[in-house]
Amino acid sequence: MVLQARNKHREAAPKPPQPPRASQSPLRGTPEVGAGEPGPERASPSPGRKGAAGRKGPRAEPAVPPSGVGLGGRLVAGLRGALGLRRAGRGRTWTTLLLAAFAAVLHWSHITHLFENDRHFSHLSTLEREMAFRTEMGLYYSYFKTIVEAPSFLNGVWMIMNDKLTEYPLVINTLKRFNLYPEVILASWYRIYTKIMDMIGIQTKICWTVTRGEGLSPIESCEGLGDPACFYVAVIFILNGLMMALFFIYGTYLSGSRLGGLVTVLCFFFNHGECTRVMWTPPLRESFSYPFLVLQMLLVTHILRATKLYRGSLIALCISNVFFMLPWQFAQFVLLTQIASLFAVYVVGYIDICKLRKIIYIHMISLALCFVLMFGNSMLLTSYYASSLVIIWVIQGCLWLFGTVILKYLTSRIFGIADDAHIGNLLTSKFFSYKDFDTLLYTCAAEFDFMEKETPLRYTKTLLLPVVLVVFIAIVRKIISDMWSILAKQQTHIRKHQFDHGELVYHALQLLAYTALGILIMRLKLFLTPHMCVMASLICSRQLFGWLFCKVHPGAVVFAVLAAMSIQGSANLQTQWNIVGEFSNLPQEELIEWIKYSTKPDAVFAGAMPTMASVKLSALRPVVNHPHYEDAGLRARTKIVYSMYSRKAAEEVKQELIKLKVNYYILEESWCVRRSKPGCSMPEIWDVEDPANAGKTPLCNLLVKESKPHFTTVFQNSVYKVLEVIKE
Repeated sequence: MVLQARNKHREAAPKPPQPPRASQSPLRGTPEVGAGEPGPERASPSPGRKGAAGRKGPRAEPAVPPSGVGLGGRLVAGLRGALGLRRAGRGRTWTTLLLAAFAAVLHWSHITHLFENDRHFSHLSTLEREMAFRTEMGLYYSYFKTIVEAPSFLNGVWMIMNDKLTEYPLVINTLKRFNLYPEVILASWYRIYTKIMDMIGIQTKICWTVTRGEGLSPIESCEGLGDPACFYVAVIFILNGLMMALFFIYGTYLSGSRLGGLVTVLCFFFNHGECTRVMWTPPLRESFSYPFLVLQMLLVTHILRATKLYRGSLIALCISNVFFMLPWQFAQFVLLTQIASLFAVYVVGYIDICKLRKIIYIHMISLALCFVLMFGNSMLLTSYYASSLVIIWVIQGCLWLFGTVILKYLTSRIFGIADDAHIGNLLTSKFFSYKDFDTLLYTCAAEFDFMEKETPLRYTKTLLLPVVLVVFIAIVRKIISDMWSILAKQQTHIRKHQFDHGELVYHALQLLAYTALGILIMRLKLFLTPHMCVMASLICSRQLFGWLFCKVHPGAVVFAVLAAMSIQGSANLQTQWNIVGEFSNLPQEELIEWIKYSTKPDAVFAGAMPTMASVKLSALRPVVNHPHYEDAGLRARTKIVYSMYSRKAAEEVKQELIKLKVNYYILEESWCVRRSKPGCSMPEIWDVEDPANAGKTPLCNLLVKESKPHFTTVFQNSVYKVLEVIKE
């Protein structure tokens, strides 16, 4: 480690068409179409074809691979088959992969730049970096820190599986409760990386003395992958850079043209603020999980398009399901919408029951694996997702929806699980006037409110919404045309055409599902907007717009659309680049320093959920509540802790805190007076829960003026007031 001093500044050529093979429908598959390629098909096979001449082995994904060829070999072959390329077209494969890699580097650079500009992260001290991970982010990072600082990796894992700090006095398995596999994996990588670098004598970080001015003491700031926080954030940004490579491949495969991949990537950049928040909140679960959903949906697309399923595709789908579900408790709800969309595709006749059952079977295996890896987390088995998989296996038709709801209710009652009950209450509050304490905590936060009215306008300004509507209408028109052909002609071979285009119908239905989620809960537009970018790639599809490309060069159409999109899109990017900030939270820094040096290591704290995450992370003190709200017991604890902002009597609140063994309560006056919208201040929320005390002066207002006789003020600054609970 090197210690230095520095000042911190505050401021494609045309090819002739070939007729389709006699044994195939002219509409089957989506060939790899480059700009200027006339005709519905090229000499190279469509992505749906198997056994193309010139590939390794007789098929793109051999059911029984040759000796020595593992899953990796099958996936490479599958990718080559997915892009519809012969051996002679391997150069095109490499071109596609190189373009995807360029997109990955571009996105990695973009989000890294935005994150650094927003926080000046490279100049922050270790404490400041930890405070920058607010609320849930700080909670998740604390377990990475625990494993990194433990005497050994296994000791660190044992510590988070027998955690005594997060919900004192309970001992909980946080790996089971909080989806912490990303932290476990990253901590193991960090320990391996630093150990190897130390062995070969390579420096992993440089530390500086940073002067902060304004009478503040200098701090030490370290840069490089040897710093735990820098390593943690860097890996997240690399993963989300790779996600952009997947988006390029996804758009290319779905549309049959690399122009489609270009459209997807540029739409994502032009609407970046609506697509992701990884650059502002890297440790959130979606940052680890969502890239694997992109891979999973790409594989589903390939499976729907393929005329025959092979083991490699199904294994890859299973693995991507597991990697998507393990990091994020919300993943099951997303997969529920996918199952619903696939079931609807089957109902309208675009996939057969055999293919649907194989996909459902893979989902069941994935769910079982996650259940085991999550140490028997019963919330997975009692989820709507699990219920839908069982019901869809035994019931067909409209009874699927009712069966799913009924089975979910029964399994929850049998296992006594109410951890996800707040989700049902949250959705109920969206359609009816239902309110309770937990629901209001969600709906009063902007990210859980309905989608902003400005969001569709922002989609329209970048032309994303108009393009997607055109694509959606084209798909609906095709569905109606196919259905009419069946009703009018009753020809069985027409139905064969439908099976070949199930992936288009699936994406249209998935768009509807994501739209519903995004409208109901604004935070979930992170699923809607990227899917719209993928759908926009279909503007390059000859399946949908071949009639137009016979008259107009496809490249001309695509680049005209992109040029129009870039007007507002470039302005959006410039707005992001102009965001320049610097993290500073002196009141919380004073609080953390006081706790570390003025309280016992076993002193127990309670307070607002975001603050408790910082206390646990930086002060290493036991807390009784935290921001991970997906647990019925934790919600009950938080309700007790937040009674400090109710109108209850001080004696009553104190006795409840004593039952939780709380020594200190961190009171924040802002929580007593802030109001995001009418009915959303903490006293107003408590009026719904505790109408008997409505009209009384909130307890927090009384304690801000005078904490005695039930509490003693032991620390106070401009934001925080620490009250010691007087025990009789």
